[in-house]
Amino acid sequence: MDLRIGSIQHISPHNPEKAHQKGSEGFSEVIRGAISRVSRLDKEANESIVGFLQGETEVTETMIALQKSEISMRLVLAIRNKVIEAYREIMHMNF
Repeated sequence: MDLRIGSIQHISPHNPEKAHQKGSEGFSEVIRGAISRVSRLDKEANESIVGFLQGETEVTETMIALQKSEISMRLVLAIRNKVIEAYREIMHMNF
């Protein structure tokens, strides 16, 4: 997953409309890309397992593909949990 802090754009607090537009679009794109990458890694892991069973892939390649898939899934689930936790905290705030 290619999530880098440097790719986050600076948003000026003096222009909230611009912050809303870029923030919501950028976040949704990051999430969409992360889910797409997890899906692709899962598919590659499944193909690697089939290749291993057919004798076309080495066991090390299969294990690496499975680990990549597992780690990326854990990362996406951790991000999801943090987003849900933040949402719940915002909902409990008194304005």
